[in-house]
Amino acid sequence: MNEFFNAVNEMFDGIRIFSDYIWAFPTQFTWYASIPILGELAMPIIVLFAVGIFFTFKTRFIALMSFKRSVRIILSKQPSKNGVSSLSAFMLGLAMRVGPGNIVGVTGAIAVGGPGALFWMWVAAFFGMTTAFMEAVLAQIFKERKEDQFVGGLPFYGKRLLGNARWIGVFLSIAFIVYALFNIPAQTFNVFSAIDQISENVAGQKFERQSFFSYGVSIILILSSALLIFGGMPRVIRYVNILVPFKAGLFFIISISLVLINLPLIPYFFKVVFTEAFNPSAIFGGSVGVAIAQGVKRGLMSNEAGQGTITMAAALADTKHPCEQGFVQSFGVFIDTIVICTLTGFVVIFAHLWEPLDVTFWDNIKDKRIELYLESIKTLTPDSFERFVKTLIAICYGLFAFTTLLGMISFAEISANYISRKKQFILMIRILGACVFVPFGAITVLAKLELGNLWNITDLTNLMMVYLNVPILLIGAPLVYKALKHYLAHEKNERLSFDSKKELGVETDYWK
Repeated sequence: MNEFFNAVNEMFDGIRIFSDYIWAFPTQFTWYASIPILGELAMPIIVLFAVGIFFTFKTRFIALMSFKRSVRIILSKQPSKNGVSSLSAFMLGLAMRVGPGNIVGVTGAIAVGGPGALFWMWVAAFFGMTTAFMEAVLAQIFKERKEDQFVGGLPFYGKRLLGNARWIGVFLSIAFIVYALFNIPAQTFNVFSAIDQISENVAGQKFERQSFFSYGVSIILILSSALLIFGGMPRVIRYVNILVPFKAGLFFIISISLVLINLPLIPYFFKVVFTEAFNPSAIFGGSVGVAIAQGVKRGLMSNEAGQGTITMAAALADTKHPCEQGFVQSFGVFIDTIVICTLTGFVVIFAHLWEPLDVTFWDNIKDKRIELYLESIKTLTPDSFERFVKTLIAICYGLFAFTTLLGMISFAEISANYISRKKQFILMIRILGACVFVPFGAITVLAKLELGNLWNITDLTNLMMVYLNVPILLIGAPLVYKALKHYLAHEKNERLSFDSKKELGVETDYWK
């Protein structure tokens, strides 16, 4: 068994080299790295940031229009003839958006880029809201019926926008399935990390990776995932509608409580975030480029705007107009980054463990993301409540990972519908997710893999989705502009309806 575990380690280490190179491109070249600020921004960051800015100006700052409209749409009692309401689609999107990266990703960005990285996360989120709007509207325009529900997303709108050739949709579907399935091991690892923290705070000890306890956790995780996934989308959505508000609400209550306990630190927080955004301290490299790179990268990777990953949830919704789900998913970016990520930022920045400067301590802990976050919790929490608060945070962290895991498998299933809607094929995708990749994730834990190794493949597949989705969004953008113009002109009409042939000049499966 040890030989197998060693092989798994070597495989992930090989991926790391390739992933690091692709993600850093072209910052490896001296001529590029010598360019002030820009030289520290890798191509994926520039691409996502640039298209977000471009779409924001083209839609006349649609992100600012999202708040009121999205809340009204989410809370409206719209009848759902096809089983998935706007609210349920919103929750399913948040199941993917609000994940472990909202804690460890933000903590890591601040540790490397300084408090100013949080400011650049906010900037990235604002422009990312428009990108999320664009891809969600396209997912709605080209969604298709499947019995009593809808299916759609990147493979469906990609195929229509790139010449309507079936092989294009098949290729995009396979790419998304690969992305989703290979992201599962990292989420499995995060579940184990959460359980480790819970056991340490409750029982006072961490269990060995290859202990009876760890094997038991593996079995429970596999069985619970399979139980939900094999129940189909209705069962997943039913439980997501419970778990997502619970995990987000619990995290919000804990974080706000810590903010209130340490209320005098609020002025310090805003001062250091805005100051360090443009003038970072030496301990964080002293470079604005590093702060921007860390903030934009982790912000965009957290809210997933532009990757095409949330388009599966957007397509499921039963709406009166394609733009309605665009506003809803745009609001999801706001919740993910401006709310959840900022709450993490409050804790890490309030604790400011880099002051007073202890270089040895900071160097030892800054790369250990969950440990750094929990150490920050310890600094801000009264001693009598420390273990209790850290246990609740660990529960949130575990739920963040588990719902993301469910979302990955569910979205892979939705994407697979483009290739075939036969029950046997969809069952195979469920088996791959719940009975192959979740167990594989458990094996990586038993192999004592570090989370960094798992992040490598996650980052690589994220990058793949960005480069596939962004060009398609640019091609489909004129259709979104037309749909938005129609919506803004008719949104107050109680009999709001949409005909894609008439309004867009494109005949679609549903909007007739």
